[in-house]
Amino acid sequence: MAPRARSAPSEAAARVRHLIALDAENVLRRLGERQAEMVRLFSRLRERGPLLEPLHSWFDSVAFAELAALSPHEQRAVNAFYAQLGELRWYLRYTEEMPGQVQLALAQRARALAEGHHALTAAIGPPDGVGAPVVEARVVGRGSSKRRRG
Repeated sequence: MAPRARSAPSEAAARVRHLIALDAENVLRRLGERQAEMVRLFSRLRERGPLLEPLHSWFDSVAFAELAALSPHEQRAVNAFYAQLGELRWYLRYTEEMPGQVQLALAQRARALAEGHHALTAAIGPPDGVGAPVVEARVVGRGSSKRRRG
């Protein structure tokens, strides 16, 4: 009998990474596109649905066993992003602030969530099917940018 292939767990982890990356990107995109309208509808309708619907996530349906396929570093990054998203949902669901203040707080929290998304993407990779990690680099100059001509 032939030995079993060992790629199944890593393939499962890659699929989980990809779906999480897609979900996080979708949440961030919807938030960016609808942020002003969310507050406008909240102000006009005095209902919280328009504030919360764009923050819908598939993550709530992910099972513990699926997340266990990720490395501890990846699990921490996933947890950090979705904890931020959960805090934003909590704020929007229960705030008693006026729409102007909600708009300011939403903008601030959206920026923080975007930073969290950047860290998540660095840990698990972008939603491109490959899941390669993002590499951050900084350009460092070599002395003077002027060349001497002889």
